[in-house]
Amino acid sequence: MPTLDRHENVFVLDLGDGENRFHPDWITAVGAAFDEAEKAEGPRALVTAATGKFWSNGLDLEWLFAHADAYHDYVVSVHELFARLLSLPVVTVAALQGHTFAAGAMLSLAHDFRVMRADRGYWCLPEADIDIPFTPGMSALIRARLTPQTAHEAMTTARRYGGVDAAAASIVDRAVPETEVRPTALSLAESLTGKAGDTLGTIKSRLYAEVLTTLRDRTNPLG
Repeated sequence: MPTLDRHENVFVLDLGDGENRFHPDWITAVGAAFDEAEKAEGPRALVTAATGKFWSNGLDLEWLFAHADAYHDYVVSVHELFARLLSLPVVTVAALQGHTFAAGAMLSLAHDFRVMRADRGYWCLPEADIDIPFTPGMSALIRARLTPQTAHEAMTTARRYGGVDAAAASIVDRAVPETEVRPTALSLAESLTGKAGDTLGTIKSRLYAEVLTTLRDRTNPLG
């Protein structure tokens, strides 16, 4: 399960050491970490990291197939997780040490910045290959955070981007050796802790107003 620690002014959320799929309990734990970072006072920032082969492999399809009657509410909870992070009133940095796929890749896009391992691991939106269309909220998030050319390629071809290619396509901000992923993310976050507060939250909420409205559509989240 995800754990939250604090290193001086930077909260570090470790998603776990497995595939870090979006099980309902996992979503609740990540949301609680966002709550803690938001409610804290003073300079602060958030780094979201993981341990092992994966950063996040996305939706928990095994759980979802076993609980098909909960599909609507599950999608709503995933969308809300994206919306919370996208509008969080602290600077957020994703430290991508491993594979970042599907909804995991979308969660990374909801961060302000992304640092990725350069030599191994992929960032990928595989929905075109696994026959799962993007929801309106997911599409809105991706389009808002990537260039039109990159969004089109990533969404329609399911290309797997290594760290260097992801940086060249502006999917991530930096591609660095494995040992430097978390330290680089922490350094970037620490340099921006003074931005935390209501003004930053307002800026983000207005910058992504249309995306947030779409993500928070509880009536028809599937389109």
